Amino acid sequence: METTEQLIEWLSRYGADEDGGVTRLLYTRSWKEAQEALADKMKSLGLQPAFDDAGNLFGRLQGTDPESPCILTGSHVDTVQRGGKYDGAYGIVAGLAALSRLRDRYGAPRKTIEVAAFCEEEGSRFPYNYWGSTFMTGAADYKDIEHAHDRRGVPFMQAMRESGFGPGSHGRGPRKDIDTFIELHIEQGAILEREGKTIGIVEQIVGLQRYTVRVKGEANHAGTTPMSYRRDAMRAASEMVAAVMDSADEIGAPLVATVGQMELIPGTPNVIPGEVIFTIDVRHPDGLRLEEACARMIKLLRSIAERRDATIEVERWMNTAPVDMDAELTGAIERLCQMRNFSYRRMPSGAGHDAQILAACCRTAMIFVPSRNGVSHSPLEYTKPEHLEAGVQVLMDLLYQLAYEA
Repeated sequence: METTEQLIEWLSRYGADEDGGVTRLLYTRSWKEAQEALADKMKSLGLQPAFDDAGNLFGRLQGTDPESPCILTGSHVDTVQRGGKYDGAYGIVAGLAALSRLRDRYGAPRKTIEVAAFCEEEGSRFPYNYWGSTFMTGAADYKDIEHAHDRRGVPFMQAMRESGFGPGSHGRGPRKDIDTFIELHIEQGAILEREGKTIGIVEQIVGLQRYTVRVKGEANHAGTTPMSYRRDAMRAASEMVAAVMDSADEIGAPLVATVGQMELIPGTPNVIPGEVIFTIDVRHPDGLRLEEACARMIKLLRSIAERRDATIEVERWMNTAPVDMDAELTGAIERLCQMRNFSYRRMPSGAGHDAQILAACCRTAMIFVPSRNGVSHSPLEYTKPEHLEAGVQVLMDLLYQLAYEA
């Protein structure tokens, strides 16, 4: 059996970029090759592979109790454009390693265990996140994506069918037999590395609100319009961005706020911007404090717009509540870390994951391992082999308790 690091390197060949990154966008050739390779790998490790109609892949280690619900582990196979080798992939190959080692050592479990390679989580090709896990849980269906297109105009449904999936393609739709889900993932942040911890025990996945802010002033000549006459949308918007950041600093951790996208209209050097559009991303593990922080920021934006003689439109287009992980499972993970003498800390996840979708329908837990320098979604993404294996060991221990000792 290969090491976890070797499995990650093997999977990274599918969609490999020249700079060492990986690009596997949903229903593309590299994505399909990766899923088919994983199905073959599952079979070689003694698991029963099966696709569902959306393209999710499951490798099954059949339990001796046919009536027992399924215990699921895994993550997503898709990546961002020019992403890293570990995000998503680690959770899949760790599941393969854990199940094959458990089977070799102890034989068949009492409860069935499966490893999932969810078809999509990132939303990198189509404007829809978590398609794999929302389809599997029944939280979404085909009507939710029927009008979606990628940047080249390819319809979501067309891409799915061309990859061999879609309604009735494999005779497997949403599932109701999942009792427990455990997702092993790289942290995608620098906390564990900086604190010298081996394992992160996720207590909740943070809430998230995203906004698009449209600031309108008046476009005019950059050389002939005195400063006192201007209705400069960029000047107003720049004050707004600074106000968002200052407000986040004042509220303090664990709140974070980001302005990640900005467009100036008309966007030429010699014209005062008449319109600016920018986004705001705000996250906090406490839903009430998140709502209060966002309301405070929007009030600040409106006061700046009034003072700068600009108009403002604020659209909230994402509002995801915080999701708690199962307390009994997180406690079990903590005891296993203590038993193995692995240093650990309890922590929130600042990023979204498939686990937040599964948590609505079954017991769910997340385990983190460190990311070097906190880098993720990049070819520079890296986790030390000893940390990869420590995560697999904790996963194995937990699966043994749940599926063999139960």
